[in-house]
Amino acid sequence: MKLDILAFGAHPDDVELGCGATIAKEVALGKKVGIVDLTQGELGTRGSAEIRKVEATNAAAILGVSVRENLKFRDGFFTNDEQHQLEIIKMIRKYRPEIVLCNAIDDRHIDHGKGSKLVSDACFLSGLRRIETSLDGEGQEEWRPKVVYHYIQWKNIEPDFVVDVTGYIDKKVDSVMAYTTQFFDANSKEPSTPITSKNFLDSITYRAQDLGRLINKDFAEGFTVERYLAVNTLADLI
Repeated sequence: MKLDILAFGAHPDDVELGCGATIAKEVALGKKVGIVDLTQGELGTRGSAEIRKVEATNAAAILGVSVRENLKFRDGFFTNDEQHQLEIIKMIRKYRPEIVLCNAIDDRHIDHGKGSKLVSDACFLSGLRRIETSLDGEGQEEWRPKVVYHYIQWKNIEPDFVVDVTGYIDKKVDSVMAYTTQFFDANSKEPSTPITSKNFLDSITYRAQDLGRLINKDFAEGFTVERYLAVNTLADLI
């Protein structure tokens, strides 16, 4: 299956939090979108890998993505090496996306920065024909995405561009809240974490609202880039 967009996240829920509204909008526009989680989030304070798998499946259904896979790298301990790069290359060559979305380049959780660099490096290497990979016994052809964009996570990183996601913020929040063990629940007896507060839950909306305000829209999501953005004409900008 060829995808238009392939979004990678170090943990299940990274993609939803970082660019869930953008994905929901692209799906509504007819684009084929997939998600690949690098780890199972097994080191998370709440829940378990088994529960997160169910939650991730439910979140994917809310966003309407075509496929979701988990590479089962070690949460907290995966590295940017040949072994891990090759596994990501296999996903890129399998789905042949034009656009790749991945973790923030710099963030509070160490896996986010590591995952960002790992995916970015794999996107380049995936275009080298002398790197041979196979999947299910079949050789794969080289493929390099046209662009790699990094969504914004915990830190308020200045975006290089923003996407108008007016009309899709509720679907993003719903996809996040599909992770019932991970976020705000006034009745939960589990330990508190930085992402389980009511403030964090509210921030999903108010951060998007603030970015939207800056472009004269209701809501927006921000991204950073690795190379200059290009437009055909000045009229391409909104």
